[in-house]
Amino acid sequence: MIPEFSFLVWLLISLVIIFLFVRLLYLTSLFCIISRCLTILVNQFHIYNQYKIPQYNDDFQENPLFRKIFTYIKSLPSLGDSDFAALYSGDKPGDILVSLDSNGYVMDTFLHAQLIWMYNKKRDNDHGGEVVLKIKAKDKKRILVPYIQHIYKVVDEIEKKKKELRVYINRSSCVDGLNNPLWRSFPFVHPSSFDNIVLDDDVKTKVKNGLELFLKSKQYYNKIGRVWRRSYLLYGGPGTGKSSFAAAMAKFLSYDLYDIDLSKPSDCSDLKMLLLQTTRKSLILIENLDWFMMGESNGISLSKVLNFMDGVVSSCGEERVMVFTMNCKDHIDPLVLRPGRVDVHIHFPFCDLNGFKALALSHLGCKDHKLYGQVEDLFQQNGSRLSPAEVSEIMISNRMSPTRAIKTIIKALQSEDVKQLNSGEQQLNRSGSDQVLEDLDVPDSKVKRDAYYAIREIQKMYGRLRLKNSRTKSLDLT
Repeated sequence: MIPEFSFLVWLLISLVIIFLFVRLLYLTSLFCIISRCLTILVNQFHIYNQYKIPQYNDDFQENPLFRKIFTYIKSLPSLGDSDFAALYSGDKPGDILVSLDSNGYVMDTFLHAQLIWMYNKKRDNDHGGEVVLKIKAKDKKRILVPYIQHIYKVVDEIEKKKKELRVYINRSSCVDGLNNPLWRSFPFVHPSSFDNIVLDDDVKTKVKNGLELFLKSKQYYNKIGRVWRRSYLLYGGPGTGKSSFAAAMAKFLSYDLYDIDLSKPSDCSDLKMLLLQTTRKSLILIENLDWFMMGESNGISLSKVLNFMDGVVSSCGEERVMVFTMNCKDHIDPLVLRPGRVDVHIHFPFCDLNGFKALALSHLGCKDHKLYGQVEDLFQQNGSRLSPAEVSEIMISNRMSPTRAIKTIIKALQSEDVKQLNSGEQQLNRSGSDQVLEDLDVPDSKVKRDAYYAIREIQKMYGRLRLKNSRTKSLDLT
């Protein structure tokens, strides 16, 4: 009995010791250290092939495969076990995103083969970063191509579920270090759509039909030898909805929006670099192009704009839509507006009676009102005097009282200041010409106002003569 009892005691003590030892391994880093040592030892008996996927190619264009692989890596469950992981806040409150940090690695398994992903961030004198795939030589032929196809499939599913558009803004060219990206991105949550923008329904229908046709025209553009790209000019006075319309175009296409601030690039090479680092399925927006071309302080000249619009570099990317906005196009050189550089011209007028009724319905819920007759008379007598943005703001400020909102608009339409500031535009409206209003500082005196509009009329006549002498014309939806 004594030997048996002694054996049981020693067995119990051994089990306790083993339990404490295993417990110690899990509560400390000993388990990880032993596991890592065993992995390193086993790896010494295998030959690995390494494949680098750089973020940018030799021409500084973004590598689409890099973005897909990085998205795939962020979806791996094993990423949380990496020794070098970075945490970021998500776009929604409370979201925490895990990403692979520089010099870190993460394990993946595919068809019973083990793969290792590493991320190397380049140093100051290099550009971008790179991910590295380590795969056993014996598994390379069997799984490499199917694995890449698997990555594409997973990422496509992620992007379909996510469906998040982003807006990109360019950084200043004086940012130190080539490894700093030229673009910063944010979630694209603009509320504009073709349904809530005040513009002629026929014009909006033509634009939507044209964009739908563009999406299906890859083979056609390749057949005729042209870059799969479309360009639009949105012109009209301040507050007429040009920027909102560009945002609605991007949402309709489900394209990311690249908003280029021309005051930041220091020279033409910076503009080209910005264009090279845009992606497929993107809308490139340049606002107030006429303002930048009028002044040379930022180094933006006519030749630089022309090279940006249809130079060799601009042909390096397909499936893009370029949108330019202007307050006035009459004094712009016809070379800028010729077909190929600008394919479609869309005019944004001031708010007319139909636009007023559309805004009243959406902002105030009024299909009809007893004051509509008075508003209609003012539009017939004086034409359009207020921009849609001004009418919208009046309605928003008085949304609790539709009557007060409409009375305020009537007073604004009757205002002498509005009448003086828009007299030039009213003459253009009566003659059937384009309505133009630049966002400039208008002097207070009546004499200076008259001189201002006289100069504007001369500029417009000169611009029409130049346009008339051009051999071809772009499609003008107005």
